[in-house]
Formats: sequence, C-alpha cells, structure tokens
Amino acid sequence: MDSIDNATEDESPAGSYQAPVSFSIKSWAEEDRPREKLLLKGRAALSDAELMAILLGSGTAKLSAVDVAKLVLAATGNDLNQLARLSVKELMRHKGIGEAKAITIVAALELGRRRKETAAAERTTITCSTDIYNLVRPALQDLPHEEFWVILLNRANVVMRQEKISSGGVAGTVADPKMIFKHALEQLASSIILVHNHPSGNRQPSAADIALTKKLKEAGKFLDLPVLDHLIYTDRGYYSFADEGIL
Repeated sequence: MDSIDNATEDESPAGSYQAPVSFSIKSWAEEDRPREKLLLKGRAALSDAELMAILLGSGTAKLSAVDVAKLVLAATGNDLNQLARLSVKELMRHKGIGEAKAITIVAALELGRRRKETAAAERTTITCSTDIYNLVRPALQDLPHEEFWVILLNRANVVMRQEKISSGGVAGTVADPKMIFKHALEQLASSIILVHNHPSGNRQPSAADIALTKKLKEAGKFLDLPVLDHLIYTDRGYYSFADEGIL
C-alpha cells in the first residue's frame, strides 16, 4: 500500500494558508503518483512538491501529501533556500506537518547541504574572492548565527582544510588570534584566509571587523603566515577586504 495518501496521522494545527481540496493520491493515475512517477520517469521529472511529498509519506484527511508540500513551499515563496532556514518548530506550524515529518524535511535538506560542502572541498585552488565564497557557502548558508572560519592554503594556494574557529550569536562571535594561527602552524599552512558570516545580510564590515583584520594581518606578517583575504559572507553576496584594498 502506498503510504502517500490522506492519512490523518502526524497532523499539526492549521496554518494561515487556505488548503485546496483534492482527491487522495491513490485515486491518481499511477504515472502521476510521486513514487511511481519517480520510478517510471526518473527523479528529475518530479516537482519540488512531489519530492517533498515522498518525504512526508502522508497527508491529512482532506489534503494529499502533495497538497501539504505545496502549502509549505508556498509559505516560503517556493524558495528551497528559505525552506532550509526553517526549524522543526517552524515547519510544524503548517497543517499536516507534525514533528516526525518536520524532522524528515530538515534532515533531507541538511544532507543536500553536506553534499555541496563535500563537493566544494575537493582540491580547490583559490584564485579570487569568488572562489572563497563558493568554497564556504555550503558551510555558512542559511545559518541564523555568526561563525568565524579560517581557510588554510599551501604555497600553490590550494585549500588544505577549513577550520571553524568559533560560533556565536546573531550579532557576533569571538575570533581568538591564538586559535587561528595555532591551526595554521599545526598544519604547516603557507597562508590563510579569514571568513565570517553576517546573518543579517549586511555585507559591510563593522569597526570591530576592520580592527580584527588589521590585527590578524600584522600577526601573520610576524609569523610569516600572510592573511590573503577576509571575506564577510551573506547568502546574497559578500564583502572582500582584499578586493576593497584594505589588506
């Protein structure tokens, strides 16, 4: 029995969106049911709502799993990046989404994020600020809090590894210079790149960001570990100290 039906299990209180009336998925033509469609036509043939319906497994007494998925996606502007920012509790505010289904959605999106992170880390050579942005995006995308990272490079500017130095709140995090250079010295890095995110989306550096960058640049000179750039990451773009001529 296909479990993507109108079962009433795992149903949470109604949200603010008016739900469309639909028939059970079981009444659809076999080639239009999400699971059967994936088997017959391949995963690329499914819409975002149909893929999410497979994760949900069931709908409600009046909504199919696809209908529930469409309502959740509509609430995020059909933007998967926005969906990835939602917590389990936020997802549970939608009709038809209980804790188990919310956890399944969060877990699936996290797997996708980790896949991108793994792909980005494969023998990357840094040639410009855009390379840095693309490298760190999988780790920093959608974060609701600030994190400070250091990228360690060899003499050919190939990424040796990325290290998270600290994790803080919405407004800031602490970057300990001793920890930054400790990682670099232990790995025998030839140079480093600093990265931190601004969850607010504001790309401009604060006075504290500028002061820290200057401090770390001077320390790097003393240790013969040049700081090549400091990138402020946001989901919609970045600020590069090197590009702006501050480094």
